[in-house]
Amino acid sequence: MKKILVIRNDKIGDFMLAWPSFAMLKASIPDCHITALVPSYTAALAKLCPWIDEVMLDPTKKGNKAAQDQLVQDIKQQYFDASINLFSTTYNAKLVWKAGIPYRLAPATKLAQVLYNRRVKQRRSRSEKPEYQYNLDLIRAFLIEQKIEVVEPKTPYLVFNFEQKVEQKQKLSEALGLSLSKPWVFVHAGSGGSANNLSLDQYSDLIGSIDQDFECVLTAGPGEEEQAKQLHQLIVQKGKTAVVYDKNEGLADFACSIACADAFMAGSTGPLHIAAAADVPTVGFFPNKRSSTPLRWLPINSEGRHIAFCPPAGKESEVDMSLIDIDKAAETINPWLAQCWS
Repeated sequence: MKKILVIRNDKIGDFMLAWPSFAMLKASIPDCHITALVPSYTAALAKLCPWIDEVMLDPTKKGNKAAQDQLVQDIKQQYFDASINLFSTTYNAKLVWKAGIPYRLAPATKLAQVLYNRRVKQRRSRSEKPEYQYNLDLIRAFLIEQKIEVVEPKTPYLVFNFEQKVEQKQKLSEALGLSLSKPWVFVHAGSGGSANNLSLDQYSDLIGSIDQDFECVLTAGPGEEEQAKQLHQLIVQKGKTAVVYDKNEGLADFACSIACADAFMAGSTGPLHIAAAADVPTVGFFPNKRSSTPLRWLPINSEGRHIAFCPPAGKESEVDMSLIDIDKAAETINPWLAQCWS
C-alpha cells in the first residue's frame, strides 16, 4: 500500500486527535504517501503535521454539488491504494466508494458501512476509551491485515523548533507586554459550540486562585473576542492582571503561540487539543455526559501533563459545569503546576 487517503474532515479538536494515527501510519510504513482529506478550516494544521505528505481540501457536505463532484474526480485521479476513514458518515462513505478506491476501511457503524469493504467494529457511543485510541485501532487493524509491524507513536506530536519558539515568544512578548521571565498561562473560555464550558465567573475565580506568579493570556477564536474581553474585565475587577490575545496571523501562527505557553486551560475545544499535541501542560473542563467525558476526549499530552475536571455524575448534573468546584480544582491545579514548572 503506497498511496493512502486518510479522512478526518470534522472539527479542529477531532483532527488533532488524529495526529497519533498519522504518526503510527508513517512510522510503520515510511515509504507510503499519506494524503489527508480535511476541510479548509483545518488545512493549515494539516500542513504542519510532519506525517502528512499532501493535503486535499474537502468542500464538506455543506458545499455545493459541483465542488463535491469535483472532489470525487480528484480522488479518482490520485489512484489511491487505500482509504482509512477515521470519521465515518454517509457523505464520507460515498466519497471513497464513488472514487473507486479498492481498499476502504472505516468503523462498522450506521448504514454507511455497506459502502466500505473493510470494517472494524467500534462502539464509540459507549465512550470506553479516548477518541484518539479509537482512531489508532483503525490504523492497527489496517497494518495487521497488511502484515506490517505496528510502530507505536510517541509524544509530542506538534513540534516547533527552538528558533521558531524563541521568535514567537519574543513577538508575543512585545505585542502583549508579556514578561519572558514568568510562566505563561493561556486560558480559552470559548467553546466553539462543541461542548459546555466553565462560566466567565468560574474562569476568573480560577485565575485568581493560582498561587504562582504568572502571565495570564486570554485567547479567543473567531466570534469569541467579546467573551475574552468580558473575562478580562472580571479579572481586572478582582485585582488581577491579564491580556487578551485575539489577533493572530492564521491558525498555524496561533498554534505556534499556543506551543509557547507553559500551561493551557480550556473546555473540550480545538485549542486545548492543539496545546496537548504540543505537549503543553493542559487543564481541561468537561461535561460528565457519556459522549463528552474527560476519558472520551482525553487530550494527547504525554503522561502526567494533563488533568481534567467535570461535574458529578447524575442525569441532572452531568452537563452542569457550574457544579465544578473551582476552589477544590485549584487545590489540585496549584501543586500540579508547580511540578510541571519545576
